[in-house]
Amino acid sequence: MCNSNKYKTKKKNMALAITDATFDEVVLKSDKPVVVDFWAAWCGPCRMVGPVIDEIHSEYEGKAVVGKVDVDANQEFAAKYGVRNIPTVLIFQNGEVVGRQVGVAPKKTYTDAIDALL
Repeated sequence: MCNSNKYKTKKKNMALAITDATFDEVVLKSDKPVVVDFWAAWCGPCRMVGPVIDEIHSEYEGKAVVGKVDVDANQEFAAKYGVRNIPTVLIFQNGEVVGRQVGVAPKKTYTDAIDALL
């Protein structure tokens, strides 16, 4: 017998989808540290970083905001913050960029950046 429920729970732990319309409220006005992964579906390295960002979202729930911006659909803030290569992960605190990681990095790189702000 197949237990299909185990596949459904994975979706729940995905990082927040951030759009140009929600960026200001979710990222810039947050009272918690915010991790934003700028990515695109066609980007191979982005597909490597994506599951790591999802894990961090689950582990830091309630302590930090962790989300993703699809740069193909949402270009305003990618341009504003000079995101020219993807994946680029920006760390925000109090509406300001306090960290930037371009390209694939180990999970510890991202969690260390968050931990430093908590």
